[in-house]
Amino acid sequence: MLTDHSIVMHDFDFVLEQMSPNRPFFRNPPAIGALKSFTPARIALGGCGCRPFTRDVLRFRADHAAARDSVMEAVREDFLGRHGLVKVCTQAADKEEYLMRPDKGRRLAEAAVERLRALYGRNEPMLVLVGDGLSAAAVEANLDALLPSLRLSLDQLGHHVPPPVFVQFARVGAMDHVGDILEPEVVIFLIGERPGLQTAESLSAYICFRPRTGTLDADRTVVSNIHRRGLPPLEAGAVVAETADRILRLQASGVRLGMICGQ
Repeated sequence: MLTDHSIVMHDFDFVLEQMSPNRPFFRNPPAIGALKSFTPARIALGGCGCRPFTRDVLRFRADHAAARDSVMEAVREDFLGRHGLVKVCTQAADKEEYLMRPDKGRRLAEAAVERLRALYGRNEPMLVLVGDGLSAAAVEANLDALLPSLRLSLDQLGHHVPPPVFVQFARVGAMDHVGDILEPEVVIFLIGERPGLQTAESLSAYICFRPRTGTLDADRTVVSNIHRRGLPPLEAGAVVAETADRILRLQASGVRLGMICGQ
């Protein structure tokens, strides 16, 4: 793969330099540049001998630290208040128990059950949940644009939903327990996903028709990778609303929805 010249990558611009063991070499620099423009993955970094460059090691460590921090952080109370979210908690007492006992993140605490019964009616056509999940950073980074877009899109489609519920220490299965309690037709669950080294701010929307205890993952429809470098949150609001509307009209979600739609 070596040539007479080396290619230095700098913001996808390639500059010819004299051959050096500290530079990456490529036979087809334009192809490498095009490939890098399509993915944020760490490809074609080069190195110094058998070691990666110091700048790449430091970037890796910074991204890893951001991912770890996003798991342990909590969504701020003032953020919840700004969006009018009704806060409830799962049976997990704190973040440590949430991480060690996934089952407790799928069931609401007794106080949360009573609060939902007091504030919400049964058999709502649609209900919106927000959960911190494994990334509180994802909630705070995306909800400012996503939630207003989702609400507006649902209103335009004729669906007037009650105030969203924020579920602290939530796993995806918490939507099933909420379904047992309030029996809504469709639940939209916006939840922070497990952070990676490319982004710690990825949110997903799990949408399910009549979620109840025993619902399988195959029964849920997912709109994933909602973040500024993926599906933009403003656009995602419309996509999620249209998907939820289709699920309500066809009374199916997940694999069954795909079969009905011929996908």
